[in-house]
Amino acid sequence: MREGAAERRRVQRQPMLLPFLLSLFCPALSEQIRYKIPEEMPTGSVVGNLAKDLGFSVQELPTRKLRISSEKPYFSVSATSGELLVSSRLDREQICGKKPVCILEVEAVAESPLNFYHVNVELEDINDHMPKFTHTSFELQISESTKPGTRFILGSAHDADIGTNSLQNYQLSPNDHFSLVNKEKSDGSKYPEMVLETPLDRERQKSYHLTLTALDFGHPPLNSTAQIQVLVTDANDNPPVFSQDIYRVSLPENVHPGTTVLRVAATDQDEGVNSEITFSFSEAGQITQFNLDSNTGEITTLDTLDFEEVKEYSLVLEARDGGGMIAQCTVEIEVLDENDHVPEVLFQSLPDLIMEDAEPGTHVALFKTRDKDSGRNGEVICKLEGGAPFKILTSSRNTYKLVTDGVLDREQNPEYNITIRATDKGDPPLSSSSSVILRIGDVNDNAPVFTKVSYVVQVSENNPPGASIAQVSASDPDLGPNGHVSYSIIASDLEPTSLWSYVTVNAQSGVVFAQRAFDHEQLRSFQLTLQARDQGSPALSANVSMRVLVGDRNDNAPRVLYPTLELDGSALFDTVPRAAEPGYLVTKVVAVDADSGHNAWLSYHVLQASDPGLFSLGLRTGEVRTARALGDRDAARQRLLVAVRDGGQPPLSATATLHLIFADSLQEILPDLSDDPLPPDPQAQLQFYLVVALALISVLFLLAVILAIALRLRHSSSSKAWGCFQSEVVVPPNYSDGTLSYSYNLCAPPTGKAEFNSLTCNDQLNSGQDILFGDSAGALFPLNSSESTSHQQAPPNTDWRFSQAQRPGTSGSQNGDETGTWPNNQFDTEMLQAMILASASEAADGSSTLGGGAGTMGLSARYGPQFTLQHVPDYRQNVYIPGSNATLSNGAGKRDGKAPAGGGNGNKKKSGKKEKK
Repeated sequence: MREGAAERRRVQRQPMLLPFLLSLFCPALSEQIRYKIPEEMPTGSVVGNLAKDLGFSVQELPTRKLRISSEKPYFSVSATSGELLVSSRLDREQICGKKPVCILEVEAVAESPLNFYHVNVELEDINDHMPKFTHTSFELQISESTKPGTRFILGSAHDADIGTNSLQNYQLSPNDHFSLVNKEKSDGSKYPEMVLETPLDRERQKSYHLTLTALDFGHPPLNSTAQIQVLVTDANDNPPVFSQDIYRVSLPENVHPGTTVLRVAATDQDEGVNSEITFSFSEAGQITQFNLDSNTGEITTLDTLDFEEVKEYSLVLEARDGGGMIAQCTVEIEVLDENDHVPEVLFQSLPDLIMEDAEPGTHVALFKTRDKDSGRNGEVICKLEGGAPFKILTSSRNTYKLVTDGVLDREQNPEYNITIRATDKGDPPLSSSSSVILRIGDVNDNAPVFTKVSYVVQVSENNPPGASIAQVSASDPDLGPNGHVSYSIIASDLEPTSLWSYVTVNAQSGVVFAQRAFDHEQLRSFQLTLQARDQGSPALSANVSMRVLVGDRNDNAPRVLYPTLELDGSALFDTVPRAAEPGYLVTKVVAVDADSGHNAWLSYHVLQASDPGLFSLGLRTGEVRTARALGDRDAARQRLLVAVRDGGQPPLSATATLHLIFADSLQEILPDLSDDPLPPDPQAQLQFYLVVALALISVLFLLAVILAIALRLRHSSSSKAWGCFQSEVVVPPNYSDGTLSYSYNLCAPPTGKAEFNSLTCNDQLNSGQDILFGDSAGALFPLNSSESTSHQQAPPNTDWRFSQAQRPGTSGSQNGDETGTWPNNQFDTEMLQAMILASASEAADGSSTLGGGAGTMGLSARYGPQFTLQHVPDYRQNVYIPGSNATLSNGAGKRDGKAPAGGGNGNKKKSGKKEKK
């Protein structure tokens, strides 16, 4: 039920700057709405329209999401109408008790924007509880001698309601002897008092039955009743009488609890209840040693008696009859002495600590004995129990000294439980023991001891700087500063100046910290010497060694050593003979990994290949071999992208690109470079241009060398015979990039008619004749293999001639003189020399077939069918391949078209780089 419209207290907003700022920064402005409803409203009852009171329209309710936030779900908000509804039982007495005002404070929450509203619901009390008496019936005994005006407090009733609904009045059923007065306590509660109006006469009426009613002023008023029975008792006019005024008794002090001391007796001349006598101690609260039977008057002991403490007890007893009259008597109990006390040990001085380095005989404690008995029962003998290094010395009567009687060691026994037994001389003798704990003080007599003889620590490389890698621990059985251990590093196999940049140790905990990230490849292990030192005086210390092993992690990718790029970015390429059989070793990828173990276990994989089935790659060796023979449709230039992976987790890898060219000579490589079957890319085009430029430069250089030799021969002396015509082209060795040098020698007879059908000259050279070799600049120098002295070379013979059929020239050409002289035509001469050099290059490349057909050395295929093997001497005998002692020959077994047995890496060329020769 609402009390009118909702009482709303809104915060007044004054036109000032501060409230304006508060409205900007505070998302919720508190508003108080007050409702007043009666308690015990049914669930679902409407308290009020909260949305309307807050100024919300029905259309806003879905977006504002108005709800109640409280600890207990007393109320809820209707999502459709915005009404505040009762959602649970509202019992004012249970919620607020006796509070005069019961207010439930809840918070209403609305969103978009978020606001909080304070809602107070006041619960009004209804008269739903009736007054209740604690007991529904009372019994009251009133003596007939009671005077009128005497008041008797009756039991009160309780009402949980408040205000007018609470207990307001008591009423007593009408009668002639009693009336009722309503009284009020300081807390406002009311209680009834019954007043005796007229004297009672037991002989006329023994009892009265009354009804007490408790009422409230609610609407409607509620009440409850209680029944009162008043019993009129007889008057007592004769007191009880004891048989003796004083009772005396003797009792040994060692009697057991429950022993009967005596029994008193009393009589009363009244009858009935007035003659019934009960016994009690006059000061019962102060008597703890005895018990009195209230009906029989028998006195028994509750506890043992002690003669030394109390020698006599004087007890006052009361006898009370049923009418309340009493009589008193005295009971005197004498306690007889017995030897019932054991001797006691009392320490008068006891030190807190005894230092462990105390000398034998050092005074420790002073104590005495006490026995409350007298005579021989009070004489005490002391003994020390156990095997403690102490003894007792008698100082005076009942006074003793406790001194040391041996060496003390706190680490073995930090404390001693000393038990001293005292025995008296009574019969039977009594004894007692007293124990005391003697604590031993510490002396710095123990050095720290490490838990391990030595430490071996495994640390993975690339550890985070500042991380703990190990912890050393040393124990010192001493106490306090003597046992407080601090740690330090005193030695290492590292440089002293750089030690602290590697590791440090926490002086308190012994934790060893890495100050930098270790690198297994630079530092595999190092040795430390740590010291544990206590804080005693003098300080004691101990040392321990620690070996730190830096474990490897896969932090280094494989590094490809071959093939690799030059400093200018150029790449190497490898040549493969066209006749290479399957399994032919082409080249080998060489890689290394700076890691160790599995992290350095390399494997080789082909990532990309121009022809995947043409080559195979060794998984562990990195050897590139031909998987099948070269076909007609296979491109002469192949490209392999090889990945080198290590065995780490996760694995790291590197890549290498192999450029492979199928060719039997350098002259075959140049055309292949221009015909690239691979998809063009900028890097490949750059390499192609570099290779072409290098080839052009090499050809120009060779032509210059040949022209210089021809000019020198032309201007030589007029001798008619040459001792030896020699043309040699030397490619400077460059073993670092895989390039080999080759020398080609042409030997001619000094005189007579030349025959070129064999691999050697027709006439043997004289022993003194020098063999001329050419250097890289084109100059000739003599070499004598048998003698140290040189001989002059015979002039060349000018009479040997070529026939018309033997003259070199282009295919189908018949140039020169029919007389057979050496061709003076410069073009034919250069053509012959170029042919010789090209064929020699094929031989040096390791090709077993030196021509297109047997006996032609490939000359007819290049220079015409008329220029056969009979026109020139077999130069292969003088072809020398550095690194090998084999010479080429024209045997039939050498022309079977098979690839040479080895030399997969013997022919390396560089592309994209100019060579100065």
